[in-house]
Amino acid sequence: MSYENALEIRGLNKEFKNFRLNGVDLILPAGSIMGFIGENGAGKTTTIKLILNQIKKDGGEIRIMGKDHLEHEMELKKEIGVVLDQGFFYEGLSPLQIGNILSSLYERWDDRLYRDYLKRFQIPEKQAMKEFSKGMRMKLCIIAALSHHPKLLLLDEPTGGLDPVVRNEILDLFLDFIQDEEHSILFSTHITTDLEKIADYITFIHEGSILFTDAKDSVMEDYGLLKCSAGDFEKVWAEDHLGSRRTSFGCQALVRGREAMAKKYPFAVVDPVSLEDIMLFYIQR
Repeated sequence: MSYENALEIRGLNKEFKNFRLNGVDLILPAGSIMGFIGENGAGKTTTIKLILNQIKKDGGEIRIMGKDHLEHEMELKKEIGVVLDQGFFYEGLSPLQIGNILSSLYERWDDRLYRDYLKRFQIPEKQAMKEFSKGMRMKLCIIAALSHHPKLLLLDEPTGGLDPVVRNEILDLFLDFIQDEEHSILFSTHITTDLEKIADYITFIHEGSILFTDAKDSVMEDYGLLKCSAGDFEKVWAEDHLGSRRTSFGCQALVRGREAMAKKYPFAVVDPVSLEDIMLFYIQR
């Protein structure tokens, strides 16, 4: 492998009438999974479309496996698997027909692998896709993306609306995909608990700008949820928290440097925090 990073985005800009993607920086090391989080309209799907050159960037640089995404577009797209939340196959087609179409598009299409996946996930080969549940459709999109042996997976809300059993099956499939450390995933999702299970890195985008990008373990160790009475909260310095809310039991605030905050404010409890809490406090502050 001649590259260190599967994906490098530096200073990426794109301006629309009512939205601006503002200097996005993101680095996905090869062999890892990056969770890409943010509210609806934050810029996640726009970033993925810019990576794929489905829309034209206004500025910045995108490199995939060490190569410029425009100069080597056709070559690189053979190495990318894409899964979108709405799917992209005509619903009148069966999995067998979809496989036949994709085999003519991808040089490295692996029909044996594709059929093995269909059996593993109990997807009927000859049944029209319109008769499938949402979970079956999403699994079909994912295994189709995997069956041409891509090195990079771009996922836009692949587990949204799926039940926990199906979600776990899909997450296991993603973990299998990166085991050889040559495959990588950019995983855009609102379901932050999925990322807590499998992500190596987290990038948080808000209103078109990156708020932070870091190793998931570092994020989970650094941030904390400070809890105390409303009276005690008056003693917490405003610059020490990233947003707060009142509850029926007192006040809660998002803080960084969990251990240091616990020592600084001994009257408060500083608990571990979830990715969902981090998102909500940043967005609502």
